[in-house]
Amino acid sequence: MRIMLDTNILISAIVLNSLTLNKMIEKILNEDKLVLSSYVVSELKQVVNRRFKNKMKYVDEFLMAFPFELVYTPDIIQEGLFEIRDEMDYPVLYTAIIEDVDILITGDKDFGELKLEKPKILTPREFIDEFC
Repeated sequence: MRIMLDTNILISAIVLNSLTLNKMIEKILNEDKLVLSSYVVSELKQVVNRRFKNKMKYVDEFLMAFPFELVYTPDIIQEGLFEIRDEMDYPVLYTAIIEDVDILITGDKDFGELKLEKPKILTPREFIDEFC
C-alpha cells in the first residue's frame, strides 16, 4: 500500500519523538510505501523552524535516513473536488487523491468528516488497530 502522512503526524513522530508513531512509521517503511508530498515536507520544515527551531536537525535526519516517495503538490490545484473546513488542508488531500495513495494518516479531525472511498483517511490509532 502507498501511505501518505500528514504534517501533524510527522511533527509528532520526528520532533516530539512519539514512540507509537515511530512504531507505525517503521511498520509502513518495512511493509508498505511511505509517500510524502512536497507540500507536507515544506509545511513540516516551516512549522518546525517556527515552533521548534532547535529540532530542525531531526527533520533533516529523518528525511535523509528513510526511504519515501516524494510526490509533487502542484501550485495550481483543481478546486471543488471536496469540501474541507481548513483551506490549508486542501492541498494535502488533493495530492493524496491525484497521486492515488491508498491511505492518508492524519490527526486532523477535519479530514475525518470526509467520506471518500480513496484514499482511506485514518488516524494513527485507527491505522495501528487495523494494520499493526
